[in-house]
Amino acid sequence: MKFKKYLMFLLIAALAVVVAACGSDSKEGDNKEKENETSENTGAESDSKVEGSVVIDGSGTVYPLMAKLAEEYMVEKPDVSVEVSRAGTSAGFEKFLVKDGTDFNDASRVIKDEEKAKAEELGMEIKELKVALDGLTIVTHPDNDWATELTQDQVKDIFLGKSTKWSDINPKWPDEKIQTYGPNENHGTYEFFYENILEEQDLVSDINLQQDYSTLVTLVAEDKNAIGFFGFGYYDNNKDKVKAVKIDFGEGPVEPSLDTIAEDGDYAGYTRPVFTYLNVDHAKEKPQVLDYALFIMNNVNKFAGETGFAPIPEEEAKTLISDLEALKK
Repeated sequence: MKFKKYLMFLLIAALAVVVAACGSDSKEGDNKEKENETSENTGAESDSKVEGSVVIDGSGTVYPLMAKLAEEYMVEKPDVSVEVSRAGTSAGFEKFLVKDGTDFNDASRVIKDEEKAKAEELGMEIKELKVALDGLTIVTHPDNDWATELTQDQVKDIFLGKSTKWSDINPKWPDEKIQTYGPNENHGTYEFFYENILEEQDLVSDINLQQDYSTLVTLVAEDKNAIGFFGFGYYDNNKDKVKAVKIDFGEGPVEPSLDTIAEDGDYAGYTRPVFTYLNVDHAKEKPQVLDYALFIMNNVNKFAGETGFAPIPEEEAKTLISDLEALKK
């Protein structure tokens, strides 16, 4: 009897060991499956772990948008340093179109033929990325309560020097000399104004041109007879210092705003696309450069409004994203 009980005990103990082993195997299998799932789920993240630096220069107008994107990107990718400067569109192209130049050049105008030729001479492939829409904004001193609305022709007459006093435009306005201000020749905004608004006629000889936009804002804010021009974002961030002039394009005065700035909108006459240009060779050689380019186009419309720009159509953004994705192949 005792022997049978002993055999029964051994049998139960053996069964317990087998069950425990099976349970352990099952758990290990489950854990392995979970590990595989986790690995699959984070595979894209692993691929996107990049490091190094990205160097950007160019447009002072585009700077606030690109600086915001760089800030957001570096939160997600702390191993990448994105340096954004603002020498101006033309000055930026000089730093971009050289051997071992910058990775991106921000521009508030399209690239010129001579700049394209320089890229070809260097054997450099570049990619134009349209990032937002800007509204050229005419601004005055906040106490200017007379020139609140101007026609396109009146703006031209002021900046060409044909109207030198406010009273030249309207006899009821002050008999005071108009002082004009704007960004200097390094900036795409100057070139846009000269080429598109003034139709390549020389600006009035005594215009005060500045490299720094904050200086420009201050000068207009301190001169009651001032009138100047720059991108909408600089006005939008300084509404307490300067006043925007409504522009009559032929169907009544239009105030620049994120609602009116559009290539087919009410403010179309003063609306322009802004860009960043990518060195494609750098994007192929340096993963962080391509990664940042993709981040720009996937997020630019999210941050355009808060930095003073109207967004580009989503279809255009998606096309550019596809073009950039193709560089991975």
